[in-house]
Amino acid sequence: MLSFTARRAACSWPRSAAVPSARLFSMTARRGDFHFDTHHFVERLEREGLNRAQAEGIMTAMAEVIDESIRNMTSNMVTKAEQEKQHYTQQVDFAQIKSELQLMEKNDLAMLKAENDRLVNDIEKLKQRLREEITRTQAGVRLDLNLEKGRIREESSGQELKIKEIDTRIEQEIANLRTSIQASKATTLQYLVGIVTGCSALVMAYLRFRS
Repeated sequence: MLSFTARRAACSWPRSAAVPSARLFSMTARRGDFHFDTHHFVERLEREGLNRAQAEGIMTAMAEVIDESIRNMTSNMVTKAEQEKQHYTQQVDFAQIKSELQLMEKNDLAMLKAENDRLVNDIEKLKQRLREEITRTQAGVRLDLNLEKGRIREESSGQELKIKEIDTRIEQEIANLRTSIQASKATTLQYLVGIVTGCSALVMAYLRFRS
C-alpha cells in the first residue's frame, strides 16, 4: 500500500505527462546523490499501478523532501572535519594550557627555591653575626673579669700592704713599749737600789753613832 504522501503526489501528477530523455538521463546520472535506492522505489511505485512518469515524479519529490530534511537536520550538526578541527583545537589549547601550567609551576618552583636559598643565606648571615656577637661579648666579659680580678688583686695587695704596715706599726709600738717598760724597770731598780743603799748607809751610820 502507498503512503498518503505518495498517493497525493500520484493524484496531482498528470498521467499523460511524458518525461524527456534528458530528465531520465539526469536522474540516472544523479542517482548516487540520493539517500535511498531510487530505482527500487520507482519500480515499487510502478508495481502499485503508477506509470513511469508518475513514479519518477513521486521519487523526485520524496528525494527533495528527504534531502531538505537531511539538510535541515545537518545544518545544526557539526561535520566530522569540524569536529576533528575542534578536537585538534582543544588538544592544542589543552597542550598550551598544560605547557603554561608547567611553566608557571617551574617558575613558582624556581621562585620558591630562590626564596629558600635567600632565607638560608639570611639565616647563615644571622648565625654568623650571632656567633661574632657572642664571641665579642665573651671577649668583653673575659676582659671585664680579668680587669676585675686585677683590680681585686690590686685591692688585696693594697689591703695586705696596709695590714703589713699596721702589723709593723703594732710590732714597733710593742717593741717601743717593751723598751719603755725595760727602761722603767731599770730606772725603778736603780731608784730602789739607791734607796736601799741610802737606807742601809743611814742605818749603819745610826748604829755606829749609837755604839
